[in-house]
Amino acid sequence: MNEFSITDFLFGISQVLLLVVLSPLIVGIMRKTKAKSQKRIGAPIIQLYFDILKLVKKEEVVSDQSSWIFRCNPWVNFVTTVSAAFFIPVSIVYSPFGVMGDILLVIGLFGLGKFFTILAGLDVSSSFGGLGSSREIMFSTLVEPALLITIFVIVIFYGGTNISTIVASANDISFLASPGVIFALIAFFIILMVETGKLPFDNPSTHLELTMIHEATVLEYSGKSLALIEWSQSIKQIILLTLFVNIFIPWGISNNFSLTEISFGIVFIIVKIISLGILIALIETRIAKWRLFRVPDLIAISIASSMIGVIFFFI
Repeated sequence: MNEFSITDFLFGISQVLLLVVLSPLIVGIMRKTKAKSQKRIGAPIIQLYFDILKLVKKEEVVSDQSSWIFRCNPWVNFVTTVSAAFFIPVSIVYSPFGVMGDILLVIGLFGLGKFFTILAGLDVSSSFGGLGSSREIMFSTLVEPALLITIFVIVIFYGGTNISTIVASANDISFLASPGVIFALIAFFIILMVETGKLPFDNPSTHLELTMIHEATVLEYSGKSLALIEWSQSIKQIILLTLFVNIFIPWGISNNFSLTEISFGIVFIIVKIISLGILIALIETRIAKWRLFRVPDLIAISIASSMIGVIFFFI
């Protein structure tokens, strides 16, 4: 697109709002799937919406040992995740705001949010916060090389770091013809499980000291701040799910700025995200949380898989 019109602006905003509004629903569907597979009734799929509204109405309890970092962290996380959503193509192969940033910027925004979360965990002088922050740092140190190599594989196969370029190329080229992209898919799926705190890496639904990682860093939050953190995590999850399906399973996404095609694209993207979420939830119910020092073995598989993808490109 050569010019940025008001139509493009409104369309880009609508894509962001779609991700932001649907993100708690995806969390609810995944939780409901886990409950059903474990022979439980579970909470309604819209429970997170009620939780966020309830937390917004509650007062906050803030430690007197905390600084401005603790108070700013929820807003930093919310702003960075919503900002990242502006660069994500949803129902069509391009995002109107894609010219302002690429996939590296999205990774950087996620990294900024995680950095503040780690500092906030240390800021309140809590033993649980320090434990969670140290584990987050360890995971980040292991995951970031795998993520960068995986992104490198995607970039060299699809010819650019711009997400719209990647999605458009993926939509034109079948990934089945490129074995390297299949290995990138495996690596990205493992990274997705780490970044969203899924088993066997993390279990956010528990408060046990041995299993807490991300939950320990935000344990001191309450009220509006906790609502922002919960919402930010759900937005980050739906962004990663959208990236996964649009890069590796781009079928059904629209190529043209047509109301009919965009409507079909929205239906396809929602179905694909829900299906991927259900698959992840079913995987979680079939495995247990790994011991902390076994986790690097699985992340090493991600690194090895992405490196094999690089080798296939040069072959």
